[in-house]
Amino acid sequence: MKAVAIQAFGSPEGLAVIDLPDPRPADGQVLIATEAIGVGGVDVLIRSGALAAYGFSEGHIPGGEIAGTVTAVGGGVDASWVGRRVWAFTGTGGGYAEQAVAPAATLVPLPAALPAVDAVTLGSSGVVAHFGLRHARFAPGESVLVRGAAGGIGVMTVQLAARGDAGVVAVTTSSPERGDRLRKLGATHVLDRAGEGDEDAPAGYDVIVDVVAGAHLPSFFAKLNPNGRMVAVGVVGGQPPADFGMEMIAAFRKSMSFATFSADTVAQPDRRAVTADLFAAASRGEWDAVVHDVLPLEEAQAAHREMEAGEVFGRIVLAPSGSPAL
Repeated sequence: MKAVAIQAFGSPEGLAVIDLPDPRPADGQVLIATEAIGVGGVDVLIRSGALAAYGFSEGHIPGGEIAGTVTAVGGGVDASWVGRRVWAFTGTGGGYAEQAVAPAATLVPLPAALPAVDAVTLGSSGVVAHFGLRHARFAPGESVLVRGAAGGIGVMTVQLAARGDAGVVAVTTSSPERGDRLRKLGATHVLDRAGEGDEDAPAGYDVIVDVVAGAHLPSFFAKLNPNGRMVAVGVVGGQPPADFGMEMIAAFRKSMSFATFSADTVAQPDRRAVTADLFAAASRGEWDAVVHDVLPLEEAQAAHREMEAGEVFGRIVLAPSGSPAL
């Protein structure tokens, strides 16, 4: 089979198409013929070498989110999965391939009306947005700022906050054009990357959902209301400064809080239930799956170049040759 591996950490040119034997599912796993493969910010970080200290090495096959048809099952897995179209989470890699194994515990059946491309656009992003807002204790009527709203997680957070009756849904993004698209998804105020640029926007927010992190994260503590909560759900802009918490300490009397959120801390049945509900609603046209582009698997380098350039609105999806997604 064809797969894309990280041959050298660094630039997107370190990705290469390789030939591998078809994998075999182990106990508790299934084998999936992929139709669509989500390209995520974590894939870019792994490829760059930024996460090498966490055990990632050259030769790694990126990709944690796939959709396709189950072709085989491992020991202890119900054989009725074979032939079914599913969404699956492979973990920290293995998805950039024509065939991929995934834990059976992550499988979510696809409604007949839901394309595989939409599934990998909504799946993980929807779970992170849903539980990220819950982690922030978001309540109807509160004001929300989504920092880095143009990516998959940001797009879903905007939609969920708006549907959850937020009093305000402000976003940071890089251009007026992106801002206009985010308004159509439920944003009420559009700010620049520094959180400025809209005179009518609130001075403070009850909840900030931050996909970016990076060097400028500390400046956003000043945009929290008293008792405000900031939750970092991504680090696509890199790690924040080591002393970033000093901004909170300096505003001690505002009783602000900061937390990180990873979907790894959510029980698998709860993740599957939220994903299944999201897919069912999307198949009825109740959610927007914002797809930036669908590229052949062999063009993974181009996908990563777009991600690094900040040109992506929504999700980039890879598809093997012959996939109906292309």
